[in-house]
Amino acid sequence: MVLLYLLHIPYFFFIYSTDFNIFQIPKWIGWKNYLDLFRDEYFYKSIYNTFYITVLGVPLNIAWGLLLAILVNNRVRGQTLFKTIYFIPSIIPIVAASLLWMWLLNAKYGLINFILGKLHLYQPGWLVDPRWTKISLLLLGMWGAGGIMVIFVAALQDVPRNLYEAAEIEGASSLHKFFYITLPSISPVIFFQVLMGVIAHLQYFTQAYMMLTTNQTSAASGGPENSMLFYAMYLYYNGFQYLKMGKASAMAWILFVISSLITLAIFRSSNRWVFYGGGE
Repeated sequence: MVLLYLLHIPYFFFIYSTDFNIFQIPKWIGWKNYLDLFRDEYFYKSIYNTFYITVLGVPLNIAWGLLLAILVNNRVRGQTLFKTIYFIPSIIPIVAASLLWMWLLNAKYGLINFILGKLHLYQPGWLVDPRWTKISLLLLGMWGAGGIMVIFVAALQDVPRNLYEAAEIEGASSLHKFFYITLPSISPVIFFQVLMGVIAHLQYFTQAYMMLTTNQTSAASGGPENSMLFYAMYLYYNGFQYLKMGKASAMAWILFVISSLITLAIFRSSNRWVFYGGGE
């Protein structure tokens, strides 16, 4: 049995070149799956949506997590309580959090639009207007940035106090201390958060999928004007809804290459903005 499994391992690397729907013997078709993808408008739409959520979501989550870390790092009464309040959303399962935000962002009965209405402000159609769907997901991501906050709190507490004291003697302002002491000192942690955030967002799936499958009658939908059709979702639809395993495998290899190139670029650029202790 083990030998039979090992003999099939090389085949799994070449599913992208077959027409395979699980229920029949794979048929070799060469590069046709890639050619079909490059002619598929939904393929490009999924790439656009994924890069949108990555380019905006990663810096927003990091900035918000860092801001929360700075706020709770100050020695004030109730510091532990605030840390707990900010951290709790990050430990709520993504499925439960997505369902909660579906209620909060409901255009007619949601709490957020209710508050906006009381303030006589514009009430967006968060999950039904293609202009606001991805913004809704960005808000959900920022709400769950407690894990990022905790890591930044630990990093902030490791910044040498003598650097701040020397800067104060020189008359440096709070902004100068933040940009010239705090950020360089925690840059390795920022590097880690950027790397992990990019990898996670390139595989963005659960939050959008939960919102779509709960609201949509179609089993494979990208939401209003496909504004929530992310790359991992379209890969899933091709493999398990349309049973186009070869096409899904081709998409997986493309995602692997894109993720590898972006990761390599982040590592290469780190020499310019990441500073390690000891002058490295």
